[in-house]
Amino acid sequence: MNILNKYWHLSAFLLLGPLCFGQYQFEVKNVSKSYDAVIHVENCYDDRCGGKGTVELFDHKNSKVQTFVSKDLVLYTEQGQKPIQGKLIPLLKDQRAVIIDDFNFDGTEDVAIRNGNMGNYSGASYDVYVFNKTRLGFVKSDELTELGSNGLDIFDIDAKRKRLISYGKSGCCDIFTSEYAVIPNKGLDKVFEKEEDMSIEGSVKVTTKEKINNKWITKTKVYPSDQYNRNKK
Repeated sequence: MNILNKYWHLSAFLLLGPLCFGQYQFEVKNVSKSYDAVIHVENCYDDRCGGKGTVELFDHKNSKVQTFVSKDLVLYTEQGQKPIQGKLIPLLKDQRAVIIDDFNFDGTEDVAIRNGNMGNYSGASYDVYVFNKTRLGFVKSDELTELGSNGLDIFDIDAKRKRLISYGKSGCCDIFTSEYAVIPNKGLDKVFEKEEDMSIEGSVKVTTKEKINNKWITKTKVYPSDQYNRNKK
């Protein structure tokens, strides 16, 4: 599957603009090296906001670049901040409602927009949009959205190795790590898996699977839990 969708992501909300439901407003200056963001969200209770929302992306010359829509734009205000309808509230760059980075390692910034808590164990989920150089705009990626919506949070980015890393768990004692390579014009390719099984008291069973020359190599080793946890620090 091509990591760039074939269709331009448009909706009626984009055409109508944020005034449809933008009751609370937040501004994130320098959310990335290229962009600022203005967030409109439907509901706020104490320090938590959510519900329908939009994110307007601006360049540093204050020209609007694109508008994104979320069905559940979850964000948390900073300590001491009280959202007031109609008042523009500043947020720090690390607010986690809008994350901008190069997710597909093509040299351009991409955008992830918080869309509820549909991840593993009700973790944060994100709609992910990649920059399309031909269309000069951001296009939703189904693959990256799925990856950003199934883990404990959005995936980590290892720019040096060009890997996306997702985490999950099962019950109290199983932790999973998956690594994906991004193949240009093809999509994601899972190349590494690790399971840390701590169900047996005093030990950790670690199973790794690595894709080498299109073949999966599996290794299993059991460690004393105190040694394993000490080595991970």
